[in-house]
Amino acid sequence: MLLFVISFAALVCTIAARPPLGYLENQFTAESGEVRSAAIKRLLEVFGMEDPPAMHGHKQPPQYMLDLYNTVADVDGVTKDPYLLEGNTVRSFFDKLRSEQVEFRFNLSTVARTEKILTAELHLFKLRPQATLTFNRHHFCQVSVYQLLDISKNNNTQEKKLLSSRLIPVHSTGWEVFTITQAVRSWMSDERSNLGLHVVVQTLGGSQMDLKLIRFASGRNHHQSKQPMLVLFTDDGSRSTTLENTDPNDTEVSSDLPSPPMSGPPPRIARSLDYSEEDGASLPCQRQPLYVDFEEIGWSGWIVSPRGYNAYHCKGSCPFPLGQNMRPTNHATVQSIINALKLIKGIDTPCCVPDKLFSINLLYFDDAENVVLKQYNDMVAGSCGCH
Repeated sequence: MLLFVISFAALVCTIAARPPLGYLENQFTAESGEVRSAAIKRLLEVFGMEDPPAMHGHKQPPQYMLDLYNTVADVDGVTKDPYLLEGNTVRSFFDKLRSEQVEFRFNLSTVARTEKILTAELHLFKLRPQATLTFNRHHFCQVSVYQLLDISKNNNTQEKKLLSSRLIPVHSTGWEVFTITQAVRSWMSDERSNLGLHVVVQTLGGSQMDLKLIRFASGRNHHQSKQPMLVLFTDDGSRSTTLENTDPNDTEVSSDLPSPPMSGPPPRIARSLDYSEEDGASLPCQRQPLYVDFEEIGWSGWIVSPRGYNAYHCKGSCPFPLGQNMRPTNHATVQSIINALKLIKGIDTPCCVPDKLFSINLLYFDDAENVVLKQYNDMVAGSCGCH
């Protein structure tokens, strides 16, 4: 009886010493939350950010940026050709003055000083002339863009520097683009020098043009789709050509690999038929789906395109002998032979890893509501091999 009492008392003490079930669940939730937070933070670092940009609801990006994204990227965001885009970052800025006059100013504070300024363009939407002035004798006009400088101490007038000038048909309508790279470079070296831009419209004879005849859309009186815009092409120096291929759909990839990247997340049933977790290692080295869904991560509020992308991953064995369809390196072939002959202890078989990596493009809103197109290297496994 004494033994039973002691054993029962020990059992009670053991149960009392165990933490409650609710405590364990809370601890697990807290730990999983910390893991998720750390993973999201690391993923942001991959995309060159410290924090996710603020959500901007259903704000519409400029059509120019959408068209540019579709030019350089496929439906999954994978780069069609790494040399299509000048640099690796394109930003669009809307005019902050919103003046009825032909003066514009753009806030470039989101551009890092370490970025190399490649090209800067002023995009102005030319409106159709008023009907009463359609038969004006002028068919062309001279449009000049000036950088505004400090006020002259001698005559107290605004100094300005010519950036771009060209002829434009008076009766045309649509976007007109002017190069203003010199001005933006000077603004980046000294932000206090950013006093804005001034547009002058003249006849071919040099006289001032009637602004009722030549009109550009302003940020105050016209739809956002026609607002004055600065488009800036830069390079942050992170471009890599290590494993980048010029063609993501290169048919050189071995036949056991899916050729074009999948559009949208792969079906769960299809994924389970490809291989099971238990016998996956016994299959030969090959590429498998790995879909990154930005909505599941919580980034759909600021990313315009794509909604996600197929990063793919490499899985499978590299058994002896290594065939050419496994795309082995010479080093991997030698390692495979040493392993098979057991000449040296502790030498494993080669690993199944990506041997081609492609970049992806992200179109998104930054904290200042500017739309950014950025190219990120080495984000998609293009093919796999034994290395």
